[in-house]
Amino acid sequence: MQASTPSAFTFASPAGEKERISRIQQAVRAIPDFPKEGILFRDITTVLRDPRLFQETISLFADALAGLKVDYIVGIESRGFILGAPLATQLNAGFVPVRKRNKLPGLVERHEYDLEYGSDCVEIHIDAIEPGARVVIVDDLLATGGTASAAAKLVGKLNAQLVALMFLIELSELNGREKLPSDVPIKAFIDFGG
Repeated sequence: MQASTPSAFTFASPAGEKERISRIQQAVRAIPDFPKEGILFRDITTVLRDPRLFQETISLFADALAGLKVDYIVGIESRGFILGAPLATQLNAGFVPVRKRNKLPGLVERHEYDLEYGSDCVEIHIDAIEPGARVVIVDDLLATGGTASAAAKLVGKLNAQLVALMFLIELSELNGREKLPSDVPIKAFIDFGG
């Protein structure tokens, strides 16, 4: 199953990080009542459309991982793909997508998980990551933690070593970290509360 990461690793905080985070945070757009009434959606497309902010975002992730050996970036569908793929190239690591049910063409490992109302499922190719490989999971948002937890379980099912979980935004009042592995470092750059 999932191997632990050395507890000695801490995310780096390079010079200028606070200023970069502030610029990115100011660009994130809040959209009320999406995807349903009562939800305040944090839209990162306003960050992605600005080449400088997009590059700063990827650099934030890469800089925070300074000194950590990473074999694969696992991006969670779909905005985790947008952040994870350029990060993987910057780190000279492979990129592996975790997708919703029935989106991957090959043989898959799957993990079903409960949502507030109903359930969902994510999948990964069974041959995407070799046993023992060092993996970082990336997504744009940590909310309730269900999808990120499911992705972590998929990495464990492939007998890879999860060494970090990273998010651009966290809604900390939703306590998503509680669902994530306690022995793996977690980094979110922006906290919008709940």
